[in-house]
Amino acid sequence: MTQELAPPPVASPGLTPALERNIQALVDRRKREEKEATAQQKVADAITRFTGSMVFVYLHLAVFGFWIVANLHLVPGVPAWDESFVVLAMIASVEAIFLSTFVLISQNRMAAEADKRADLDLQISLLTEHELTQVVMLLNEMAKRMGIEPDAKTELHEASKDIAPERVLDKIEEAQR
Repeated sequence: MTQELAPPPVASPGLTPALERNIQALVDRRKREEKEATAQQKVADAITRFTGSMVFVYLHLAVFGFWIVANLHLVPGVPAWDESFVVLAMIASVEAIFLSTFVLISQNRMAAEADKRADLDLQISLLTEHELTQVVMLLNEMAKRMGIEPDAKTELHEASKDIAPERVLDKIEEAQR
């Protein structure tokens, strides 16, 4: 039984099929991660999204504005209920505590996602470095067999050496001391 290969995706103008596939893979991954988020994460994200909107600002402007104006006896027929604004200050303080907690929860999740993407970027960069090193080694060997002396011989020789990423990190840390 032979497996039939799926036809390559048709690329949009200006995009390659590989780029189209990568974009779709990223979109699928994000959708899957959103679907797998816990109810608590979804609630925290929804609250953070709402509190970061202009609707939230307008709502607070209206509620707090009315509270202040009414308690300054500027609204006829509405008796003041918090002339010292202590209750308003307490409500605003408690709200700030909860909102900052929701924002931190969302930021922690986003930081974890960013760490995953950074790890992926690093792995791809290391793989690319390794593959390019192999290509340079092959080109050097081909040039040697063909009797071609490249102008940038020193640079090509350096580019053909494998890089140890842990040694690069050690050197960066040494330089920062």
